[in-house]
Amino acid sequence: MRLGLALGYWGAAPATGFVELAQEAERLGYDSVWTAEAWGSDAFTPLTWIAAHTSRIRLGTAVAQMAARTPTATAMHAMTLDHLSGGRFMLGLGLSGPQVVEGWYGRPFPRSPLTSVREYVDIVRQVLRREKPVALDGSYHPLPYHGPDATGLGRPLKPILHPLRADVPILLGAEGPRNVAQTARIADGWLPLYYSPFAPFTGATAGARPGFVVAPLVQARVCADVTAGLAPIQAMLGFYIGGMGSRGRNFHADLMARMGYQAEASRIQELFLAGRRAEAVAAVPLAFADEISLVGPRERIAERLTAWRAGPVTDLLVTARDPLTLRTLAELVL
Repeated sequence: MRLGLALGYWGAAPATGFVELAQEAERLGYDSVWTAEAWGSDAFTPLTWIAAHTSRIRLGTAVAQMAARTPTATAMHAMTLDHLSGGRFMLGLGLSGPQVVEGWYGRPFPRSPLTSVREYVDIVRQVLRREKPVALDGSYHPLPYHGPDATGLGRPLKPILHPLRADVPILLGAEGPRNVAQTARIADGWLPLYYSPFAPFTGATAGARPGFVVAPLVQARVCADVTAGLAPIQAMLGFYIGGMGSRGRNFHADLMARMGYQAEASRIQELFLAGRRAEAVAAVPLAFADEISLVGPRERIAERLTAWRAGPVTDLLVTARDPLTLRTLAELVL
């Protein structure tokens, strides 16, 4: 099992020390470092900065939002960063939800998310292979564009830049069962947001290609007090499950419900949307926060790692920002 460092996205100001943290992860033997985006900092620029200050560690987006860029623009980012890093780049993509797609990017959320994702990945792969001009008679990502307002002058193009690698790994952040099943068919890996080794998605990646990556994001913290260590995770879950979506369509709440916490997910949403955010956070079950993370003394983390090793997980993408936790996990896993 490999280790990755998941840095996430910036908050109100640029994160400090993220390059030094990536360098420490590289020194400890971590295989990869990952950046993300929401509606603030982008995923590619910090990763490029990290690439310039490291030499071995692989570089991934977990995740870059599909609505933020056309498939060809995303492929351009991938080709460019793969060249600049000497072939270390991995492209992690996510569809996001209606709240972000329509509220931030000003685009319609696809009625058929599976089709939209499939077309997006198809185009990115065409660009990276550079075998012929890129074209797709798609419902969501037609190339050339042929909508009612088209000039009719568009023609298929091949990228000017020759990709360093035609097989840059593409990983998808997927939550629903059908999305995960499609990910196993069309992608090189899966980036679960919440993953429990104690209740894994049985058969979720059946039929995946050899070497398929399962890389969950894992909140981790070495500390003496487990309850105190889980508090930030409860706060994060309260925000995502309560507020990252509408009352009737919140993919994070749906996922928590499928993992056996339906009543709790509904209660968190109810409280959060009523403006009772502190109560929503308090309503997040400690058991749920605990089973998707690695928190506590070194001995407890070592014991719980047994369950993570027993399943299909190939990479743990650790969200910790403190060197002690990074070092402890390196000693226990690597």
